[in-house]
Amino acid sequence: MPTGKEVEREIDVLIRARYPIIYIVSWEENRVEEALRRIAGSKKQLLIWTVTRPFGANRIVTEDGGRDQAIAALDYILGDVSKAATPTIFLLKDFDPYLDDPLTVRRLRDLSFALKRSYHTLILLSPLLRVPPHLEKDITVVDYDPPAIEDLAGVLEELVRRVQNNPKIVVNLDEPHREALLKAALGLTLDEAENVFAKALALNGRLDNMDVQIVLSEKKQIIRKTGMLEYYEAEEQFTDVGGVDLLKDWLRKRTSAFTERARKFGLPVPRGILLLGVQGCGKSLCAKSVSALWNLPLLRFDVGNVFGKWIGESEANMRKALKVAESIAPCVLWLDELEKAFGGGKDDESGVTLRVFGSFLTWLQEKKSPVFVIATANDISALPPELMRKGRLDEIFFVDLPSTQERREIFEIHVRKRKRDPSKFDLVKLAEHSPGFGGAEIEQAIVAGLYDAFDAGRDVETEDILASLKSTVPLSQTMREDIVALRLWVDTRARWASSEKFEAEVLSPPGLEEVLDDWSREPELPNVPPSDQESRV
Repeated sequence: MPTGKEVEREIDVLIRARYPIIYIVSWEENRVEEALRRIAGSKKQLLIWTVTRPFGANRIVTEDGGRDQAIAALDYILGDVSKAATPTIFLLKDFDPYLDDPLTVRRLRDLSFALKRSYHTLILLSPLLRVPPHLEKDITVVDYDPPAIEDLAGVLEELVRRVQNNPKIVVNLDEPHREALLKAALGLTLDEAENVFAKALALNGRLDNMDVQIVLSEKKQIIRKTGMLEYYEAEEQFTDVGGVDLLKDWLRKRTSAFTERARKFGLPVPRGILLLGVQGCGKSLCAKSVSALWNLPLLRFDVGNVFGKWIGESEANMRKALKVAESIAPCVLWLDELEKAFGGGKDDESGVTLRVFGSFLTWLQEKKSPVFVIATANDISALPPELMRKGRLDEIFFVDLPSTQERREIFEIHVRKRKRDPSKFDLVKLAEHSPGFGGAEIEQAIVAGLYDAFDAGRDVETEDILASLKSTVPLSQTMREDIVALRLWVDTRARWASSEKFEAEVLSPPGLEEVLDDWSREPELPNVPPSDQESRV
């Protein structure tokens, strides 16, 4: 992620190279404005426009939401360009709402042509990216990243300096916890960081080693406000996951992989895994429980919310979501049912899905921040093959239907979660009478048994759950051919999440092998007299 100084240097180069229109995406108006003043220096002037403080002495009062004000601002700039006035950086704040207007777009295109032949630059500053199709070739977009740790350190030092003579305020931060506090604030704007540091002081009149949690709670607010990421509290434990012993062992060995001790040992930061498998067999549960195992925040990424109507908006939303995840790092980023988000890229004539997917793949390949990605998928055929390449994710695990032993373990977990004693149930019998059932179906069978027992006015028994199992057709039977095909594909392309093998004969007869054999046979001619057969040939 570029630092603030690197972005400022990029803007300076674009201005000196006479790029006509630069679109800066940022919430931090003051920080961007200060950077532009440094860039302008003594050789250029900086003029700032907002709809409430327009150029010139006279303000145009309109009832159209400021459209005439926007047109007047562009005319003012064009007039300065025509007069060959002092080289100027024109900063228009929150101009994006007026880019819906065809007249404003046309005026910007005319202005772009004139700016290219002058020493003036137009800069649009907004937290939202909107680039109309007609301006796609005229506008250069720059993302102004959140402040670096040295910027946040300056905010913290200024706050400490202001309160150091206050006898009611105590500042007691040792160097390791000061560093931890600043790292926890990464991803916040300067204003947000100042607010949360002040909040820590206001709570108890102290700024000490315990205030890291206050900063992290502020980050939860940031995640909620993105609309694309959701913060999950670590409620599920890995002990709540039945079976998948190989996956558990793989994850357990990487529990300390994000520590400095692991870096000194020469270990790279784990990149992520893809969990394939049958619906309802615990893929999402595994993803949610990893954060508890590793004691890391869990962020759920709803890729569907990334897509917008403007050119470049979807890609910008993807970049924004990934930057927010990086600002929370180390963390676990969970993408559920990945094929639904990216599987339809080939049918997207606009190419937006493929570009967004390309941005995601590039980030997976090049990311340096400790963001562990857990992606889940049910339909392997709908996933782009580029995702399977080594180097983007560490492993691909297949979560199969649970074996008899694993089903017994799952029954025990869910019975205990319903505050019942598992020893009072015949778990072996339940496991033997539920071949082909996934974890979600086992849970629902127990819930249905509880309802039946509640209706009968007694506690639930083994027979209640057995009755529910008998009345349920599991997904393994409804989608038998698809599951057999998936198991055949996985056999040589992914790692099995469990050493216990599911009794595959449940999916027969006929299995996919027999179906494929039928498809491969040559069609036979009907048994007809030779003369008729020759005439048909």
